[in-house]
Amino acid sequence: MLLPARVAQGVRQGSITLAYRRWEQPRVRVGGTQLTSAGIVRFDHVEEVTELAAITDEDARAAGFTDADALRRMLTATPVQRGPRGGKGGDHVFRVRLSWVGEDPRVELRTTVPDAGELADVTAAVARLDAGKRSGPWTRQILEWIRDNPGVISTELAALLGREVAPMKADIRRLKALGLTESLRIGYQLSPRGAAYLESLG
Repeated sequence: MLLPARVAQGVRQGSITLAYRRWEQPRVRVGGTQLTSAGIVRFDHVEEVTELAAITDEDARAAGFTDADALRRMLTATPVQRGPRGGKGGDHVFRVRLSWVGEDPRVELRTTVPDAGELADVTAAVARLDAGKRSGPWTRQILEWIRDNPGVISTELAALLGREVAPMKADIRRLKALGLTESLRIGYQLSPRGAAYLESLG
């Protein structure tokens, strides 16, 4: 279940507490969480909506819509293929209650310069990323390019690296999960943690 940035921010602010989705069966687990652009969001409750007419304007506003008619139009629109993670929806409508849990733990991680023990853990984690690529080690090259080209749009960065955009961005997300990079409005930059790791390589 993907939450757009606008919705995730609304959950954080408390203005959005519901989401509606067309699925064959629930795709989220009650009590489960999702890391979003606005922090961690929890799925507090999931229930099937058997009558769309029962959706109220209050329900719709809690989901970020102007009124119930707008929400019903979205739910009854012809579903389209949204990509590998989006799916085509389903025949059942589900209401998911949402709440904001806290900040993205990677934010604090990025600002933390590792001590010797933590640096060894980071080095081991990066080595596992390198080992997972059939083409061989890749992390240092990307980190050095980001260090030397901060704020470069991803398409240009991919061209500089001789990479396809989507796989490259997936690799950068893996480095971001370790707290080594951070996204800018355009492009990326090394975090203090990432800079410290790269410096340790000599």
